Amino acid sequence: MSAFGASIRHLWALDWRATHLNHGSYGATPKPVLAAQDAIRHDMESAIGDFFVTQLPKRLRLAAAEAAAYLGAEVQDIAFVDNATSGIQAVIGSLALAPDDEILINDQTYNAVKNIARHAAQRSGARLVEVTLPFPAPDEAAILAAFTQGLGPRTRLVILDHITSATALVMPIERMITAAHAVGALVLVDGAHAPGQIDLSVGKLQADFYCGNFHKWVMAPKGAAFLWAGREHQAWLHPPVISHGYGSGFIAEFDWTGTRDPSAYLCVPAAIAFRESFGDQIIKSRNSALAAEAGAYLAQTWQTRVGAPEPADASMRLVQLPFTTEPPDGLRRKLWQEHCIDVPVIALAGGLWVRISAQIYNDMDDYRRLARAITAL
Repeated sequence: MSAFGASIRHLWALDWRATHLNHGSYGATPKPVLAAQDAIRHDMESAIGDFFVTQLPKRLRLAAAEAAAYLGAEVQDIAFVDNATSGIQAVIGSLALAPDDEILINDQTYNAVKNIARHAAQRSGARLVEVTLPFPAPDEAAILAAFTQGLGPRTRLVILDHITSATALVMPIERMITAAHAVGALVLVDGAHAPGQIDLSVGKLQADFYCGNFHKWVMAPKGAAFLWAGREHQAWLHPPVISHGYGSGFIAEFDWTGTRDPSAYLCVPAAIAFRESFGDQIIKSRNSALAAEAGAYLAQTWQTRVGAPEPADASMRLVQLPFTTEPPDGLRRKLWQEHCIDVPVIALAGGLWVRISAQIYNDMDDYRRLARAITAL
């Protein structure tokens, strides 16, 4: 397949009377992948006992093998979780923190992840350290300088976004990992937005833990994500729900935490195959180019600026709006209710910004509609 934009929108269940510029938040699962999920659910419901006892353990590992190959990792280091937040909870909840320990986050750390770290610090007496990253349009040197100021001899755990949720900034993750390890800290990467959006080789990053979503840019069903863990840490790592596999190893513990619908996990190969039908690298390159074009167009139209430096390889952009008088939640609702446009609105650095996504069902007409709607407001 080579056509993109409006010509392939029939492959999604989205209501195309609206303009969808928010793929980054929740993803959108294509109909062929949903059909594969329905088939898995049929298998499950037609032979419940055999499915869970005999089929599921094998099918989970087969799906994990395809997921690992896509991520550039080894299958024995990958476990499925419901979402990246669940994986991060597993890591932080398993870590034995002492009162003198420090957890390093930054002001762009995803709020749910901040809350997990805050909860762990409160329970253990550890200290939560938050550094402020330069914004807008920071360069790599400025990000590293701000980040390293928070590192110290008591830093036990560093939490890094691969791509920040609020600002769509691709972080200099390799250099940040190296700096954290230099002070003896463990590194947990929140890669919620990375798989399917940028090139990724999890096994070569040298992080201690990496969590990412399949339901966003890989376009698997909701409830499909992964936790990668370095082998030296797997023995002490446990899922948020302890079940029958306790003490039997990383895979045994995470593969079964109780009866649930595992179809989202088992659909990850179907989502990868859907991407490959277009060309995985073609999708990444096309989406990145469209995001760059759309971001530049909106900034020029509104006489504002793009929040992240160029070039960026990701499929999202943060663009400043030409006014600051609207509350972000109210403006987002107004864009949806009055203009049928779904796009996040963020208050940051004294301004209002929209975070646009570029998926293969989008084209420039979508961003022109957003430009006109903002101009009308």
